[in-house]
Formats: sequence, structure tokens, C-alpha cells
Amino acid sequence: MSEHASSTVPTSIRSSTVSARVAQALSRHVSEVFGVMGNGNAHLLDALAATTTRFTAMRHESGGVAAADAYARAGGGLAAATATYGAGFTNTLTPLAEAVMAQIPLVLVVGDAPTTGARPWDVDQFQIAAGLGAPTFTVGRDDATATTLRAIEHAVHRRTAVVLAIPYDLAAVASDEPLRADGTPHHPALVRPSRVEPVARRLDTAAAALRSAHRPLILAGRGAWLADAGPVLGELAERLDAHTATTALGRGLFGSSPRDLGVAGGFATEHAARRIAEADVVLVVGAGLNQFTMRFGEAFAHDAHVIQVDLADAPTNARVDELIHGDAALAAAGLLERLSDGAGSGWVASAGAARPTPHLDRDLGDGSSGDGRCADGRLDPRSLAHRLDELLPTDRTVVQDGGHFIGWAPMYFDIPSPDRLVMVGTAYQSIGLGFPSAVGAAAAGHTGTTVLCTGDGGGLMALPDLDTVIRTVPSGVIVVFNDAAYGAEVHQYGSRGLDQTPMLIDEVDFAALARALGGQGVTIDTLADLDGLTDWVHAGAQGVLLLDCRISTSVVAPYLSEMMQQGPRPVAVD
Repeated sequence: MSEHASSTVPTSIRSSTVSARVAQALSRHVSEVFGVMGNGNAHLLDALAATTTRFTAMRHESGGVAAADAYARAGGGLAAATATYGAGFTNTLTPLAEAVMAQIPLVLVVGDAPTTGARPWDVDQFQIAAGLGAPTFTVGRDDATATTLRAIEHAVHRRTAVVLAIPYDLAAVASDEPLRADGTPHHPALVRPSRVEPVARRLDTAAAALRSAHRPLILAGRGAWLADAGPVLGELAERLDAHTATTALGRGLFGSSPRDLGVAGGFATEHAARRIAEADVVLVVGAGLNQFTMRFGEAFAHDAHVIQVDLADAPTNARVDELIHGDAALAAAGLLERLSDGAGSGWVASAGAARPTPHLDRDLGDGSSGDGRCADGRLDPRSLAHRLDELLPTDRTVVQDGGHFIGWAPMYFDIPSPDRLVMVGTAYQSIGLGFPSAVGAAAAGHTGTTVLCTGDGGGLMALPDLDTVIRTVPSGVIVVFNDAAYGAEVHQYGSRGLDQTPMLIDEVDFAALARALGGQGVTIDTLADLDGLTDWVHAGAQGVLLLDCRISTSVVAPYLSEMMQQGPRPVAVD
């Protein structure tokens, strides 16, 4: 079949093509698809238009995967991305690797080489995806529906990204898949993963350790949120009189509880870090305990007893003394049943308020003046973040791109719940996924304002989908932490005497770019310039407002200072 012959497929059989079968099967389990149209997926998108699934056109193929990933993280459920074959597929690789490593269920539907053999421009997409850890499911004439369902079930059960490939020569041909008696395709129900019941004796041992604790701490991560374990963990903390804390990706799990210390690890306040280090028994629920959460081994006391509840088959950190393999909510409920009302330690009751206001707990020194500017005349990012938290709508979903500034929003912003903080690129150590991620997060169904925090380096990488944000996000604020540099590299390597020329970026007028694409843009040189944000909020917070915030490179984030003490290395966020 030639590259254009499929365009002559009669309308009468379009609903029974292989692409139509894929689109129909997807639409039963996926409400949103993000991507870019090309030769390899044109027939899929044409068929998708006849379903209830909504398609959002992105401006770059990487943006389609990033948007679908963010949609899932923001609680929207399983999403799909789509791209054509070849160059379209290879453009998706960075966000595809991020989704795999972050364990995000996602289906990437792509065109592929014809079944008759590769053309000069085809690559081995199966092997490329396998190298990233993403399995490929290739549809045929007689199994398009069944293969699509298998791909979806794999993504959901394994919590990973998968590739669903449609060979080019099959995209527009009639499907040979058997039909039901009424002439429609058979769509079996999706098999949902079952919850893993923890072993009773493991719960008994953990309950005994918690019962004897003098300073118990419950540290919860994103896994606790996904298991809906927050309420029962809150009850468990009350019964034990324990402090609670979360990883960055669990931010907001315990709400405004007075016993909550906020974020643990490199984003923790000094007060919280001290209290966490005092705990003698730590119950870790749904958190991986990577080097960042552990502050490079310094988060917990050396003699603290660490119990981990996780779906992993083995402890995720050598610091763990006991592993409870199982569902977070079931394990928490089992522990609560085993602990009497008199099990309270008295630790929190005797300590007073757990968490002071973060900006009062951190030194705003380093040359910062009273108006929020540093000695170089540019904004102190900590003062900026604190002021933004006061001015932004409280009903917010915060999307965080990667970069040196990555900690300011989790440290200073109020986050309503873990699905309202979407931190992209943290698993694969990437930047430049922010703009398309804001599109996906905004589509996930939350009310309120989508707030994207990005840097100038990552913002320039993702620039094509600034247009998509402005086109599709009904209420959005983009905060560009613009330091005219790749800030993390300046601090890690420039400070060691390496040539800084490749680390610097000519200052870009992001506000003007936003206005050119139909949005609103304001340059923020002083905190007083944030009056533009106040005016936007008072006017109804509609449309997209970009704040081009000119920040200083003189302030080093606490998490990066800790990392630099260990030597230059990548940063992971749990």
C-alpha cells in the first residue's frame, strides 16, 4: 500500500477498520488522548472523533506523552498519547522514559512500519521502546480490540507506560476480528488489579514496635495516596500520638493537621528535619526512600527502627528494618486494629505545634533585602515563592517542571492534596516537560487554577506547547523562574571553576512570548510587580497569565546544598 492509498478508504467501512477497532476499544477506558497527527495515526484520530473520547492537539509529540502522564498524576485516570511512526515516535522517548520510571499507567498509540517490511525511514520501534522499559503491543487485522485491551490491562496492572503499535498497511483496512451476534465488536470488561493483603504476622511485629515507640513518625508517599490510605493513616497517627510527614509527591496527604511536619527530605523545613531525626520508630507507607527523601542517609536517627509498607517485593532502601508487603490502606487498617486506644506516645502532645510557617523557618539571608531582592538586584526566589502562595487562588493544581527551582513550590506553596502537585521529570532527571504537563493536569477534572512552575531553560525546551497551554487551559498561571542560566549547573559546576559559558542563557522575554501567542504576560522584577497577578485574580482568573520572574542565581536551594556536599550527582524526588 502506498503512503497515500489509504485515504481512498470508503466512508462506509471506516467504522470497521483496524484503526476504528483500536479507537473504539480505547474509548471504553480512556476519556482523553493527547498528541500530534501524522501519517501513522491519521486514521486512528479520524475514528476517535466518532467516540466520546476527547483529543487534544499538542504542538510536539513529546508533549502528548507528557500531557497524558500529568493527566494520570493529577487523578484523571488512564490517559493515552498518540504520535505517528518514525520521527514522531522517537520524539516521545524522553517523556515515555519518565512515565516508565515514575510508574505512571499510560498508553502511547503510534503508527509503525508496515507488516510487509521496513521502509527506508523506519526504525525498530519495538527495540527502542524495550530499551526504555516500555513493552509494545502490535495490533493485527484479527485482534485489534483484544490487543488494545491487553495493552491497557498491562499499563494498569504493572503501573507503567506501554506502546500500542498500528502497522501502517493495516491502519485503514477492514478488520477481520470476530463480531458478536448483534454485529458489534466484543469488549470484555477490564480486569482491575486486586489489592494485596499484608501478612498478619508482619503486622503483629510492626504493631509491637509502634506500641513501644516513644517518638513515632508516619512518613507517607504517593503510594499511600493512590491506595486512599490517608484517612486511616491519620487515625493511626492520632492513636499513636505520632508526627506525620510526607514525601514531595505525597504533599498535602494529611491536610492541615497540627501534627503534620510537612515535606520530609531535601524540601523539609529545618524544624521538620530536626523532629524527623528525633523519631525512634518510623512507619514508611507508600514511599520509596530514595537518596533525596533520606537526605543522603541523614534523615533518620541512626538507631531509629524503620518499617516500610510497600508493594515492592523487597525493601527499597538498606535503612529499612522490616518490610510489610501489601496494600497501604489495608496495612494501615490492620495496624490500627492491633493498637489499643491507650497506645499514644505523648510525643506530639508535649511538643506543641508541629509545623511553623515555612518562610519563618528558613533564613532569607544571602543578601536578600526587605523588598525580596538579592544583592545583585534580582528577586530572591524564596521571597517570591512565599508571596506567590499568598496571591495565587487557593483552589490550585501545581505543576512543577525540573530544574534548580524545583523545591520552591513544594516548600512554600499550600498544596490541597497529592493529586494537586504534579512533579514531572523527577524520575528520569529531565527538564522541559512543564508546558505540556500543565495541559494534561488541567484536563484532569479539578476546579480552580493550574499553576505551572518552570525555568527559563526548561521553558525554552518545551516552547511549542506554550501555545497549547494558552489554547486549552481555562485558568492558568505560568511562573517562569528566570535566572538566565541553567541554575543547577551553575551551582554544581560553575562553583567548582568550570567554564560557565555553556551554563548561561541569554535573557528571554517570556512575557512577550505569551502575549504573542494570545495569552497575558507580565515581567516581574520586584514583588510589587505581582500586582499584575492580583489584578488577574480579581478579574476572574480566566485565561493564562505568564509571570516572567527575574530571579537571582545567588540563592542555592537547601536540597542542592545537601547534594553538593555529597559531590555532584542527579536528584531524584520520591
